[in-house]
Amino acid sequence: MSKDNFLKGAAILSIAGFLVKILGAVYRIPLANMIGDTGIGYYQTAYPIYTLMFALSTAGIPVAIAKLVSEKNSIGDYRGAQRVFRISFIGLLIGGVLTSSFVFFGAKFIVGKLENTNAYYALIALAPALLFTPIMSAFRGYFQGRQDMTPTAISQVIEQIARVGIGLALVAVLLNLDKGLPMAAGGASFGASAGGFFGSLVIIYIYVKRRKKIRKQIRRSEKFEKENTSKIIRNILIIAIPITIGASVVPLFGAIDVAIVMRRLQDIGYTQKEASGLYGQLTGMAQTLINFPQVFSVAIGASLVPAISTAFARKNFSEIKKTATSGIRVTLLIGLPAAMGLFILAEPIIKLLYFSNPLEVQQSAGSILKVLSFSVIFLTLVQSLTAILQGMGKAFIPVRNLIIGALAKVVIVYVLTGIPGIGVKGAAISTIIAYVIASFLNLRAVRKYAKIRFNLMDIFLKPVLSVAIMSIVVAITYNIFEGFIGLKLATVVSIGFGGISYLFALLLTSTITSKDFELLPGGTKLSNKLKKIGLLRR
Repeated sequence: MSKDNFLKGAAILSIAGFLVKILGAVYRIPLANMIGDTGIGYYQTAYPIYTLMFALSTAGIPVAIAKLVSEKNSIGDYRGAQRVFRISFIGLLIGGVLTSSFVFFGAKFIVGKLENTNAYYALIALAPALLFTPIMSAFRGYFQGRQDMTPTAISQVIEQIARVGIGLALVAVLLNLDKGLPMAAGGASFGASAGGFFGSLVIIYIYVKRRKKIRKQIRRSEKFEKENTSKIIRNILIIAIPITIGASVVPLFGAIDVAIVMRRLQDIGYTQKEASGLYGQLTGMAQTLINFPQVFSVAIGASLVPAISTAFARKNFSEIKKTATSGIRVTLLIGLPAAMGLFILAEPIIKLLYFSNPLEVQQSAGSILKVLSFSVIFLTLVQSLTAILQGMGKAFIPVRNLIIGALAKVVIVYVLTGIPGIGVKGAAISTIIAYVIASFLNLRAVRKYAKIRFNLMDIFLKPVLSVAIMSIVVAITYNIFEGFIGLKLATVVSIGFGGISYLFALLLTSTITSKDFELLPGGTKLSNKLKKIGLLRR
């Protein structure tokens, strides 16, 4: 595969991934306005179970398919590549049937154990998704192995559009028919199943359209000894199992989190409905906003892995230091202002976005967001440090560190959520501590393996100074404008003024450099323009 084709494929997947993440993050805002904190609590109770089942049945196999198919095709063994795909497809289909059946027939038992029986419809509606998504994943892995990223990108976007559109439409219809919040939450969940169906339909259609070309390749395939099925399965599992373990950590602890938070809130006197409402405020409202900055930190991580990997292969530790330092600094340049902005404007932002919810719900969600906002710093930092370690071939280290953080989270959430004065905020605090632990351990590993000594002035102190300037501007602007133009407009104006003041503070303090811009799409061109007008000094 040529470098140009590789970059084209990476760009296609990056654009699709960006659109999917934006749609996914935006989806929960109208949803929370339609079904409120209690309804979103039912939805969010079911979703971690789905993501866990999906990770267990699917996570590592598409990567294994892509790798093995690519290897076979590179030596002209197109027949062998097709055989890998067929065996993997059957395995994923079996996994899909098993996990889908487990959720469908075990839904009542699961929601009972999670102490949120009204989440039954939300969970059972996700069962078909667990059947369709493995099918879709098999085809995605196959096309990626053929170095063709377009089918994956198209199916991802179609899947998400169908999920958002059908999910919200079903919620509106069910509420209109007065079917109640539990069933409306089920409608929202069914969006994932509809998305899986349409995503599968699209990628199967693309495969059928290209089958003639694939068959032609198979007919001119080089003669190779036919691999037995057990060897192919073993090769798939060798690649897939470590990835599956890593991908299952967050969903596993997310599922445990649901059970602990719901149970502990009820232990201190909340009813099941009230506990579901508080859990909805935490995960469906506050957490949704925390996820927005990840769109950028994930993109940075995607740029860091190949850059670090190339430098590490050459043992160029000077280049590793420059790239890793820049990656960490850019991550903080995104995480710090996002955290402080969400902290200062927590309640106004909640009122702006979740306007249809009662005032007491908005105030409660605002207070949760104020606490949870600090997790943005460490969550984005974990993602970039993980990418750096992956680039150096140390992929297991961040997984281990995340497990350590998650184990600490389980203990802390159990203790704090059961204290009446803290309640659901204990879950937010435990999230922050978990990511603090994981980011500290990752940072220590990066220093050890990359042989880096970080410059605190450039990496930490200058970004903090720029954010401090921004925070003062945001607070003053909001307090001045709220009395004149109202809360909603004042919030928007404050965010705008905050963004402008932050950008100028970064440039004036020379916090951001041309190297930092290189990690962002189109960053080199932008840095050259800023240098010409004298706003970028280095």
